[in-house]
Amino acid sequence: MRALIVDDSRFVRGFLRGLLQERGIECVEAADGQAGLDRLNAGVPFDLALVDWYMPVMDGLEMLKRLRADGFTGMKVMMVSSEAENDFILRALDAGADEYLMKPFGDEAFTEKLAMLGLVED
Repeated sequence: MRALIVDDSRFVRGFLRGLLQERGIECVEAADGQAGLDRLNAGVPFDLALVDWYMPVMDGLEMLKRLRADGFTGMKVMMVSSEAENDFILRALDAGADEYLMKPFGDEAFTEKLAMLGLVED
């Protein structure tokens, strides 16, 4: 299984990478939405994308809209954001996110979301 981690924070990317690699999931990182799209369009398939909301160059919501419009419909997408308001969650889900995880979070909450996506057993 392969995951794309898109977040402008090196710390968050490293944290997510650690959680995923513990589960045997291969990871590729990008620091903004455009770089994330570039990784997707490089032709190597991903099973999961973890996308932050606020990033330079292209934010996570725009990236999400574009990747779904570009046909990446089979890949699971989880927005990982510090925004906790329902409006943000609904906007992400309407744009094509499969799940929404609020920062800060721990291993248990992350595992629950991966299980909801059918990617790991809870």
